[in-house]
Amino acid sequence: MQKNQVAIVTGASRGIGKAIAFKLAEIGTKLSLVGSSEEIHKTREELREAGFHEVITHQVDVSNEEQMQDLVEKTVSQFGTVDVLVNNAGIGFFKLVEDTNVDEWRKVFEVNVQGVFVGSKAVLPYMKEKKFGTIITISSDVGRYTIPNGAAYTATKYAVQGFSGALAQEVREYGIRVGTINPGMVDTYFNNSEQGTDDKKEWLKAENVAEAVIYMASAPKHMVIDEIVLHPLIQQYPIS
Repeated sequence: MQKNQVAIVTGASRGIGKAIAFKLAEIGTKLSLVGSSEEIHKTREELREAGFHEVITHQVDVSNEEQMQDLVEKTVSQFGTVDVLVNNAGIGFFKLVEDTNVDEWRKVFEVNVQGVFVGSKAVLPYMKEKKFGTIITISSDVGRYTIPNGAAYTATKYAVQGFSGALAQEVREYGIRVGTINPGMVDTYFNNSEQGTDDKKEWLKAENVAEAVIYMASAPKHMVIDEIVLHPLIQQYPIS
C-alpha cells in the first residue's frame, strides 16, 4: 500500500479490527474506524497517543444501510477518498440447531452478512469513479468446511464467500479487487472469551491476521489475491 491511502475498518474497537487499524496506521494509512459501541473512540485515542493522528471514528450499526452510507460520505469528506474497505465486524455463537432461536439466527446474519453487503455497496461508487479500490472481508476457515454447534456462524461465512466471489467478478473491470481472509483459531475476545489465556498461547494472534490484510491490500494494481487461509500449526485443519 502507498502512504496516505484511506481505509475504512469495521469492528475496530478491539481484537482483529484494532490490530488491523494499528498495522495500517504504521504504514501511513488514514483511518476511518467503525464500531458498535463507544469503545471505538478509545481505539482512536490509543492511536493518537501512539502518534497516529489521521484517524476518525464512528459508532454505528454495520447492518444499517443509512448509517454506513453516511460514514462513508463523512470519510470522503474528511480524507477526500476511500481506497480500502476492511469488513471485519462479526459476531458468533455456538449452539445446536434445535437450541438456536430465530432472533439469534437473524442477528448473526445481519452483522456478518448484511454488514458486508451494506459496507461494500456504500464504497463502490467512490471506488468505481477512480477505478481503484480493495475490499477485504475477514471471514473464517469455517467458510470452507462445517462444524457442529455452529450452523448459524458457519452459514454466514459460506454466504460471505459467495458474496465476495460474485462481487469480485462484477467490479474487476473497474480496477477493484475483492478478497477474503479466512483465519482459523485466533486469540481474541470472540464469543465472549478472554484474550491472552494459557489455552490460547499457540493460537494465531490478531496481529497475524492484520499482517495478512496488509499483504492482500499491498498487491500490485494488476494483481488480486482472492483468498488467504491461515491457521495455527496446532489446529487440525481439513484439507478437503
